[in-house]
Amino acid sequence: MQVEGKQRRLRERLEIQLPVRVHCRESEDHGWVEKTQLIDITPFGARLLIGRPTEPGRLLHLTMPLPRQLRCFDYTDEQYNIWALVRHARPLARESNGLPRFEIGVAFIGKHSPLSFETDPARRYEISDAPSDNNLWSMRERPDAEASHASLSERRAEARSTVTTDVVVEVYDADGKVFAGEYARTENISRRGMAVICELDIARGRYVRVRSAHYQVAVIAAVRRLRRGRDGLNRMHLEFVDQRWPPLEES
Repeated sequence: MQVEGKQRRLRERLEIQLPVRVHCRESEDHGWVEKTQLIDITPFGARLLIGRPTEPGRLLHLTMPLPRQLRCFDYTDEQYNIWALVRHARPLARESNGLPRFEIGVAFIGKHSPLSFETDPARRYEISDAPSDNNLWSMRERPDAEASHASLSERRAEARSTVTTDVVVEVYDADGKVFAGEYARTENISRRGMAVICELDIARGRYVRVRSAHYQVAVIAAVRRLRRGRDGLNRMHLEFVDQRWPPLEES
């Protein structure tokens, strides 16, 4: 009973507004740093607010002056540096300047990132084992449906329809602001994602905003795959991360 009570206390969330530095590598050539505050924390995870898009499965590096009793290592260092796995991301109402805001929950996975992340920062992960005592969460690589060309049944979990419409694809800079955009034409759409014909020079793993005047929507999406078609045009495969696309019109 005493051990169970100790484990429950370790998992109780402490509301503490500590400053935290968040570093994210979206792709090999793009990353961002943001200073924000914690909402609450345990030795094994935390909630915080950020002003950049992210999604479950992505890795973030956090630096904060965490009290020693909430740490699992580096008890004497002034700053606590730890890698964290995004478990959930909830979009909030936009600020007065129009920039997005997200509440995210993260699980602490350790002092070092996996080797696969160093070579492919766009890779996503999932929890494999829960923490115990002073051990942090364990994780494994998450299957990437787009990159690995998932089975037909997986791809049809939510089939894409051949819908052609004009959209604007906008790119975020390191400050979380839209700095570039291009008119594009959709090749197919589902409620969860789309493929667009687009000449933007952007890497897999980056986040973009897709705006449609016809559907009256602006959706944040992750770039999952880039390919060149037989017609010589570039296709960008996107998965929506903050909301679903509106119901599609019947042709």
